[in-house]
This record gives sequence, C-alpha cells and structure tokens, in this order.
Amino acid sequence: MTVLEAARRSTPGRIWSSTIGKKAVMGVTGLAMLLYVTVHMASNLKIFLGRDNIDGYAVWLRELLDGLLGYEGFVWVARVGLVAAVVLHMTAAIQLARRAQKARPAGYKHRTKVQGSYAARTMRWGGVILALFIVYHILDLTAGVLNPNGVHLAVYDNVVASFQRWYVVLFYAAAVIALGFHIRHGLWSALQSLGASSAARQKAIQTFSFGFAFVLTVGFLSVPFAVITGLVG
Repeated sequence: MTVLEAARRSTPGRIWSSTIGKKAVMGVTGLAMLLYVTVHMASNLKIFLGRDNIDGYAVWLRELLDGLLGYEGFVWVARVGLVAAVVLHMTAAIQLARRAQKARPAGYKHRTKVQGSYAARTMRWGGVILALFIVYHILDLTAGVLNPNGVHLAVYDNVVASFQRWYVVLFYAAAVIALGFHIRHGLWSALQSLGASSAARQKAIQTFSFGFAFVLTVGFLSVPFAVITGLVG
C-alpha cells in the first residue's frame, strides 16, 4: 500500500477525497476566516476611540499569552492558522470546481446559462480581488513597506496615512464590497454544507447571511471614508 493509498483510507483522507467532505472543509475554514474578519472589523472600529486606544490594542495583542507563547506568539499562531484555513479553503474550492466541470455533459456548454445569484457568479473574480488586496494590505499596514508613515505599532497614524490616498480607499472599497458578496454567498453555502439549512429555515438563513455581510461591509468601509473625509485624522 502506497502512502497516498493509506492516506485515502484514513478517516481524514476519506473525508477530503469526497465531494461532501471538501464542501465541509470549505464550510469549516470559511467560518474560521469569517470569525477572523469579524474580529478584525471590530478591532478597526477602535480607531474612532482615538490613537491611544487602537495603538494600545495592537500592543495588547502581541502581549496576549506571552508567558506561554512568547511576545507576538499569539499573533503568529493566528496568522499561521489563518494561512492554513485560506490554503485549505482555496484548494477545496478549486478541486470542487474541477470535479463539477468534469461532471458536466458534453452539450452543457450549449445550454442557456442557469441564472444564479449575483454573489455566486462573482465568487471567482471576488476571490482574485481579495487575494490581490490582501497582499497589498499586508505590505501596507502589516509590514509597513508601502505605507507613507510605516512606523511599527503606530496603527492610528499608519491607517490615517494610508487612507488619505484616494486610490487606496478606492481599492479598499472594491475589496471590501467583493468580500461582502463573498461572505453573503459563502456563509449561506457553509451553513448548508454543515447541515444547518432546511426548507423551513432557508429564508431566515438567507436574511441572516445578507445582514451579516452588510454589517461587516459597512464596518470596514467606515474607517477609510472617515479618514478621507477628515472625520478621523
């Protein structure tokens, strides 16, 4: 028995190799990423409480569990976990898309396109926009190499310096709106994959998914627009 065959016969291997298993992985990793962006959005809003508040929060995060993990240990654990979730999520999505393509009948491409939701049809390009933005966002506000201020842990001043540029705000807004569509459709799909959806709860879950995505979108957009309009600065 080869290593690959043994992996496939193991419980994790069987789960990963099945379509249902891949959808479940997408659901779990999607919810993990959703938790991260929710906390991230709420943390961003601390800028409205002033420089000391949000800068102090950045220091607190790095000192969290430092006795166990060391300084910045918690932050790095979160980063590694997030990267793992993103890789698993994207891998499962790509493999499921390829399976669906192979399963289509030969004449499928000649059929009239099935009308899905706008969010479902834009998941692919939305993911591309988000991927490009994440790279830029890390270089701008995490590494500081693309930030006009770029001072480590000077979160307030770095954010203000970044969002005083209209093209950054425009790029940020496009990414956040794409994220909103992605979350609205992804949250609904994740709840279905994890068995939380039913015919009776369908409308409620759709409403919840839209409302959650809307709140996140508005929360994220409030910071750059507050900066560029002079409300924060």
